[in-house]
Amino acid sequence: MTLALTEPVNRTILLLDIEDFSRRGDVVQACLRRELHNVVEDTLAAAGVERNMQYREDRGDGLIVLVSADIPKTVLLRALLTTAPDALCQYNRLASSSAQMRLRMVLAAGEVAFDPKQGTVGGLVGHDLNQSCRLLDADALREGLAQRDADCVLGVSSPVYEGVVRHGHRGLRPEEFHHAAVTVKKDRLDLWLHGPVPHVTTVPAAGPAPGGRGSGGPHSDAVGQASGVPVTVPASTGAAFAFNGGTVSVGGSQVNGDQTGVSGGHVAGDVVMGSVRHEGRSEQV
Repeated sequence: MTLALTEPVNRTILLLDIEDFSRRGDVVQACLRRELHNVVEDTLAAAGVERNMQYREDRGDGLIVLVSADIPKTVLLRALLTTAPDALCQYNRLASSSAQMRLRMVLAAGEVAFDPKQGTVGGLVGHDLNQSCRLLDADALREGLAQRDADCVLGVSSPVYEGVVRHGHRGLRPEEFHHAAVTVKKDRLDLWLHGPVPHVTTVPAAGPAPGGRGSGGPHSDAVGQASGVPVTVPASTGAAFAFNGGTVSVGGSQVNGDQTGVSGGHVAGDVVMGSVRHEGRSEQV
């Protein structure tokens, strides 16, 4: 019996992947796989997706789900932003620390064909599906999940954002999605990430300090020597440092290291920075 490649059909593409799956033991992996199917089952049911309107392909540490174009993407997005996180939260409340589950999710759309081979499972074919899988594997999505406390992170493709999200349909707030240009396997793609973006402040230094330090070698000191290497300070530290030649400015509410004479947000007494001593002054931080 010969099976032929089917005609490509437009489908909504939902991809899910479990964080750190390969680091778990076999028993935990089996538990996570079962729970992933439960989360997807609840999410699709909340969106009104019947069995005959979906196709699922098990990828071991994740799932490919194709949904009929008859299901509005707005409904799917609302379920992914509400039902999926709730289901994950309920599971993680009862699961052991070794069996906690966090998910990366991508919602995209495009043309997908089916090229079945007798005696094998699967056979999905399509450029749009390939691009969607690259979005799921993007560093921006991985880091978006790693740097937040939530149990899942959602990214959408540019067509889904432009065609659905940006119009602000019920339950969808465009301002909560942030653009990220990602490069995966030489492809440059546009990803729209839901939720807060990790903020970092990059402050370029003025140039190398006298004596050749700051060249990036083993003796360089990016913080204390104005080395010419950009200094990146996560916004979560609450403090910002700017280096311009020999001038140091400090902003924010956090003082790192020993704190002497700090009261009410002011530094009282002598302030020593390098070889410069400011006497009889109060410096406000």
